[in-house]
Amino acid sequence: MRNRLQVQLFLLDNLIWVIVVLFFLINAIVTPKFATYDNLVNIFYHSAIMSLLVLAQGLVMVIGHLDLSIESTLAFAPGIAMLLALKWIPGGLHPVLCIFLTLAVGALVGLFNGFCIAKIKVNPFLQSLSMLIMLRGLVLFLVPFSIFPLDEIYVYAGQARMAGNIPVAIPIVLVVFLIFHIILQYTPFGRYFVATGGNPRASFISGIDTRRVVIYAFVISGLLAAIAGLLAAGRQGSISNSMGQNMVLLSFAGAILGGASLEGGKGTPLGMLGGALLLGMISNSLNLLGVGVNLVYATQGALIFVAIVIDRLRVKFRGYLLHQEQVQKLLDREKQDPNLTATV
Repeated sequence: MRNRLQVQLFLLDNLIWVIVVLFFLINAIVTPKFATYDNLVNIFYHSAIMSLLVLAQGLVMVIGHLDLSIESTLAFAPGIAMLLALKWIPGGLHPVLCIFLTLAVGALVGLFNGFCIAKIKVNPFLQSLSMLIMLRGLVLFLVPFSIFPLDEIYVYAGQARMAGNIPVAIPIVLVVFLIFHIILQYTPFGRYFVATGGNPRASFISGIDTRRVVIYAFVISGLLAAIAGLLAAGRQGSISNSMGQNMVLLSFAGAILGGASLEGGKGTPLGMLGGALLLGMISNSLNLLGVGVNLVYATQGALIFVAIVIDRLRVKFRGYLLHQEQVQKLLDREKQDPNLTATV
């Protein structure tokens, strides 16, 4: 019984990969071009930016919050870094310093969000929503026109190719996911993350500094959004004020499809990667089928709805499985000690 329960919970937590495989097989049959090497590389490449946003959103959801500001941070971080390098600092900055500055700006945005939420007790939804609007407004004001050309070093991660015509962005994203998978699954810090989202009060009583965990989560989210901004700027060879628009809700859907929960305490980077890939595969499939833009938007909206429904069903089914386990344990104890029921 115990082994069976573990298998069921494992399948429940990794349902996204079953869906990804089935979706791939169906599309490979319906649209033969879908399964070609070049198209698969294209799916991974165009999923790289969304994957980082899904991971950013998913990690914040693990602690029981949401970060709506990541799509604006994606444009704000490289935009501010490049303005500093080209206009505001006499003599400019080396491209490598620009990269680190981009990451620093993203982390600072996350730090501000985390501080307001954890220390000042601002509602996470309202805090991140206000930053979403404010940062986008600042980007529109400060970067009215695209910034280009960009230095080769700055755009390297988004444009360079490896052997087999594989974009450098793909292994970069995979390494990022691997790092956070190891952190979340095998370190005390990762366990604090999950515990804080699962039961903040109990975690605080047990000695976990839950406010610090919340701040760290938002710093990581901002940092990941900045990395996504680097890839976006590199891919298009410029920095525009529209980068990242309309991506935050899809990141939310990808995180939930990947196993994160609105209730917190659930989700793994590996599952979130699967959720991001599924989003990329769906978008690619619709393009190959020649579906219009308006219907693509409708499909994305439907995906968000489906993700929310899946989250509710997954929570209920998990509760049912755990309840059945407890019942079975009681029955096993009664079999081992027939007098237990009478004693009770």
